[in-house]
Amino acid sequence: MTQDAEDQDLAGQVARHQPEFARYLGIALIEATPRRVVMELPVTEALSNRNGVMHGGAILGLTDNAGGTASSINLNPGQNTVTLESKVNFLRPIRIGDVARATVTPIHIGNTTQIWQIAVTRLDGKLAAQVTQTQMTIEWKEPAGG
Repeated sequence: MTQDAEDQDLAGQVARHQPEFARYLGIALIEATPRRVVMELPVTEALSNRNGVMHGGAILGLTDNAGGTASSINLNPGQNTVTLESKVNFLRPIRIGDVARATVTPIHIGNTTQIWQIAVTRLDGKLAAQVTQTQMTIEWKEPAGG
């Protein structure tokens, strides 16, 4: 197996290990490589706001999970990641019955931070939201005494 194939296999293993929150929302993993993650979330009434379109919090839930997945794929063993910042521009509504697609690509992948660009599109391909997210790399330690 080539190094590229090994990297892809590891990326797939990490990406498939999604938190319960992602499953609860209904997020589906479409693609995962060290340089690109794609996830989709069908817009249901439960994820809508009072205007009948996808709630901004649901969009951020999708993008935070997608950015965290992209970051996790690029970590070393024993490392973890947390979101430091997520900046969003909402551009178009995504209506109930449509699907939000988050495509994550890197701006910067460093030793202590990763910065990701996340484009959220609708089924018609139009950009609905643009997110810039900063993830911090941490060494996970169990709390003292527990």
